[in-house]
Amino acid sequence: MATFFGHPRGLATLFLTEYWERFSYYGMRALLILFMTASLERGGLGFDVVKAGAIYGIYAGMTYLITLPGGWLADRVIGQRKAVLYGGLVIAAGNYALAMPLTLTFYLGLGLIVIGTGLLKPNVSTMVGQLYGQDHSRRDAGFSIFYMGINLGALVSPLICSYLGEKINWHLGFAVAGLGMTLGVIQYRAGWKHLPGIGAAPRDTLSARRRLWQSLGLAALLAVLAVVLGWVGVFKVTPAGLSKSLGLALLIIVAVTFSWLFRMKGWTPLERKRLGAVLVFFFASALFWSLFEQAGSTLNLFAELNTNRSLFGGFPAGWFQSEEPLFVILLAPAFAWLWVHMGKWELSTGSKFATGLLFAGLSFLILVPVAGRTHNSPLWLTWSYLLVTVGELCVSPVGLSVTTKLAPARVAGLMMGFWFLSDSVGNYVGGTLASFYQSVALPRLFGISAVAALAAALALFLFVPSVKRLMGGVN
Repeated sequence: MATFFGHPRGLATLFLTEYWERFSYYGMRALLILFMTASLERGGLGFDVVKAGAIYGIYAGMTYLITLPGGWLADRVIGQRKAVLYGGLVIAAGNYALAMPLTLTFYLGLGLIVIGTGLLKPNVSTMVGQLYGQDHSRRDAGFSIFYMGINLGALVSPLICSYLGEKINWHLGFAVAGLGMTLGVIQYRAGWKHLPGIGAAPRDTLSARRRLWQSLGLAALLAVLAVVLGWVGVFKVTPAGLSKSLGLALLIIVAVTFSWLFRMKGWTPLERKRLGAVLVFFFASALFWSLFEQAGSTLNLFAELNTNRSLFGGFPAGWFQSEEPLFVILLAPAFAWLWVHMGKWELSTGSKFATGLLFAGLSFLILVPVAGRTHNSPLWLTWSYLLVTVGELCVSPVGLSVTTKLAPARVAGLMMGFWFLSDSVGNYVGGTLASFYQSVALPRLFGISAVAALAAALALFLFVPSVKRLMGGVN
């Protein structure tokens, strides 16, 4: 029987699907804010930084927010297998829309990518878990291989798409991102034979009910697309106004979701305490991702406007986007070994989160002294990305793991959706901060990010014993 590094052959299919999806996502992300702020003479859209930052924040926040209905639609209606296929097709279509030199197709492309990512992202990970059943040791190793696919795609794509987009033609860079997703869809469909029974649609004999849910799901996705299309003025909605509305909506969604969870019947006293711990980690995660996501917003602008890129005849600003995944690939094995072999010095989950926030804060703190200068050495950004990557390895895998430990089995899926909501909040904030790139002095803008993360890290370190008590025996 054919295997993939000793794992089910289907892992290779899902590995390559995620590789090409992340290739598409990060290749497009490396270009997005630079394309929006580039002058019309350079082939860009000529947006000011305020408008571009608002649009970027909306896009980044919505991408993760739509994973909630995307996962629900797969669970209840079409299954993960078809959700990933449809999501890949929609993502590819979105990138091809960006490749067309029209303002209308630009907004249409962003809307399609949001919808496609919402369908694909949560469900391809679910299918990886279904490959293993209850074989937990191989399951963890399989997810490690799958995670490597994410970072390999994120490593390669900015190098290619940024060069093509910044040096030749912006739309060519977007087209290559679409081509990558197309290749991913082709190999995914061809590899269905290696996924027997994986991601199948739920069994439901009530076809009329299923059609109703499908219609409601489609209506919800079209509503998102309609809002995105509103950015071009079809509904007279400004990007800044829509960005503020999304921020308020995220705040309400978080408050309502947590209140609803806490008021649900059937919780034991221990489970309610653990829900409190989840809330602490939620806000720590949202703050961390608000700094991390600035890689595609403020730090991308810093690479373009404040960094000396004369090496190799003037390399593209988007190449810096490959540094984080490169550092993840290099450092992840060391961190995996470290967490296992620390023995009595093992850090609690709260301490790991605090450490992650500490390094995220330091990644911005080191930029404060040089933020007001132009032609800075590329090493400043490199060091910044190295520090935030260390923070990522303390937060991202740990957060996913602890959520599954703290969530009761009966609401495990709902709690994971709540956890992904922290990514949406962080992505929205991190993207929107680019709006202030020129209106707020850079040392102050980066300093605020650094101080917020460092203060949160200190607070979390101080309250680690209290958080451990809330976790009720889970480390």
